[in-house]
Amino acid sequence: MILLWGVPYDPPLAAVERILRRDGVKYAFLDQRAVLDSELTLQVGERVSGKLWVQGETLPLEEIRAIYPRPFALEQIEPLADVGRDSVAFRRAAAFQQLFSIWLDITPAKVLNRPRQMSLNYSKPYQASLIEAAGFAVPETLLTTVPDAVRAFRTTQTGVIYKSISAVRSIVAQLEQQDEARIQDVMWCPTQFQQRISGSEVRVHVVGEEVFASEIITSADDYRYAFLSGASLEIRAIDPTDAWADRCRRLAAAMGFPIAGIDLRRDHGIWYCFEVNPSPGFAYYQERTGQPIDEAVARLLCSWA
Repeated sequence: MILLWGVPYDPPLAAVERILRRDGVKYAFLDQRAVLDSELTLQVGERVSGKLWVQGETLPLEEIRAIYPRPFALEQIEPLADVGRDSVAFRRAAAFQQLFSIWLDITPAKVLNRPRQMSLNYSKPYQASLIEAAGFAVPETLLTTVPDAVRAFRTTQTGVIYKSISAVRSIVAQLEQQDEARIQDVMWCPTQFQQRISGSEVRVHVVGEEVFASEIITSADDYRYAFLSGASLEIRAIDPTDAWADRCRRLAAAMGFPIAGIDLRRDHGIWYCFEVNPSPGFAYYQERTGQPIDEAVARLLCSWA
């Protein structure tokens, strides 16, 4: 059996569920909004076993062979949005989610992706070391809380961008002359500054052995927020070459990601990699390119089940 975990309105999860339902595949959906009506028992010995109760239905964990987890932060789901982190309901939900995540790490079932592997996303600098080991170039990078270090780094580059070093999504922006006064603020917040790479940007989705590539054409520094500046945005499917498609597969495998979203940019024949997303929102790209990424995810889950 396949288990989906998250909320039904999450576009990637909903897309995969539609494929499974269409093809008559046996699956269960653990709706995160029902967390206060869910229970989990876990026994760990020579084997991992237990039961999952969701709104009166029971599912033995041993029957689950493949899991696609895309949980939201607890504060984002309906029953917990306004109750407060110190409430009994929130603490109960947090305990359930923690135990469920532990099970995802130790279950013999296949997981797309396991929490312990996804934790690599919490440190962009560590990710960068794995990216280099896979054969991609990494932009020159400075992580600092020292304003003068930022000023010195800027003099060595033709352009500099900055972003968060954590897993929390941030807007990538170019460091401009008018930002001079704000540079002092880095003493309160470690920030990542990088050499600005020109050239075409490519988002790659690796799903098992399948590779889907999308070229992004925009003048925005961060295409995800092109609408904020009114910049034009075009995303189109391209055929990956064998060489860098294989490199993407190796990179995802090295990080333990059966599914990954990889951000690349090609400049003067050199492929730079910025980061690897372990829970990619592929529906955004699929809608614009027509690439059947949801079909690939469903196929991978079915191959494990």
